[in-house]
Amino acid sequence: MARPMTMAEKILAAHAGLDEVVPGQLIECNLDLVLSNDVTAPIAIKEFKELGLEKVFDREKIALVPDHYVPNKDIKSAEQAKVVRDFAHEQGITHYYEVGCMGVEHALLPEQGVVVPGDLIIGSDSHTCTYGALGAFATGVGSTDAAVGYATGRAWFKVPESLLFNIEGELRSGVTGKDIILHIIGMIGVDGALYQAMEFRGSAISNLSMEGRMTISNMAIEAGGKAGLIEVDDITREYLDGRAERPYVEYHSDPDAQYAHVYNIDAADIVPTVAFPHLPSNTRPASEARDITIDQAIIGSCTNGRIEDMRAAAEVLKGRKVNPNVRCIVIPATQLVYRQCIEEGLTDIFLDANCAVSTPTCGPCLGGYMGILAAGERSIATTNRNFVGRMGDPTSEVYLASPAVAAASAVLGHIGLPEDLD
Repeated sequence: MARPMTMAEKILAAHAGLDEVVPGQLIECNLDLVLSNDVTAPIAIKEFKELGLEKVFDREKIALVPDHYVPNKDIKSAEQAKVVRDFAHEQGITHYYEVGCMGVEHALLPEQGVVVPGDLIIGSDSHTCTYGALGAFATGVGSTDAAVGYATGRAWFKVPESLLFNIEGELRSGVTGKDIILHIIGMIGVDGALYQAMEFRGSAISNLSMEGRMTISNMAIEAGGKAGLIEVDDITREYLDGRAERPYVEYHSDPDAQYAHVYNIDAADIVPTVAFPHLPSNTRPASEARDITIDQAIIGSCTNGRIEDMRAAAEVLKGRKVNPNVRCIVIPATQLVYRQCIEEGLTDIFLDANCAVSTPTCGPCLGGYMGILAAGERSIATTNRNFVGRMGDPTSEVYLASPAVAAASAVLGHIGLPEDLD
């Protein structure tokens, strides 16, 4: 009889063809998906070709999503995108998403049903851990590992220890998945889950939408996590119904599975939270940040660019104007979200409030384009990182928050809460 195992351990064991695994064990696993974008794929493609390989292991199990600097920012980014496009066409890659079809990768692939529960996924992008919200083990890797994944459909793993975050109770009004994960990162630090699988559970999690769950899993990496998993339940199944490309397997942690640490968190203790520069762990209640004036607000990204996020921002912005000293840039994460914004009248709300609305792109999140900060400027953003120079000049500052707080701050001209507008 196999030892009691966590979700992470069960998924890795299944993909290694083993009955059980233990933390620290080195295993080789079959992969369900290998993902790259326009920044990381060209390096992987170069490595793939230098190995003298001609064909990928399975053209249906590779996803190439140009999203960081597209629509092309400049000649260099156009060349990067062309490398990806040419390789996708040459290999007949099924899951290649051209401009006009693409979205921010970690919002797009769940939306399109490309990732499903029980999957083992590597992506040459650190926020690949987003897919853990669907009950998959998904983790970021370097481009060389991705190249080997393209070729063999396999990868080596060291089985991580698991941490359990048990969040029980009812969330306060206005508290979102973004606030939950910022609270956790503030509590344990940016290396508090280093090379460990973070598992999120409890009534506060089970009552969250899929969008909220994906926000939490997305930022597991900001605590050093190898993966961020949430078990499949009826909300997950409803999300996947009519969406999932293929059958899936649900893995649930055994009741007596061993965790390196269990964190019990009272949902009532979590408040709308802001991460101050220059670490996601430098958190404070949003109510204590009202003296921070801002020059820019970014609402979007793989963390908070889904339809629920757009609705939350629009609810705050409706009938209001962005402060004349602030630039507010709204970026729906996928074409479908963009279309929903139009159909639901959200785009009109954004435009009436004097927001700039963009086609899907990662753009400003990584300091790419569409919202670069000048020296000394400050931005509040629904993105995931606020490192030095992350969004522009090294002396600029990024404050991380939920869509509602970012929208309210855009109107106020300083960091604040929706209730400050009343």
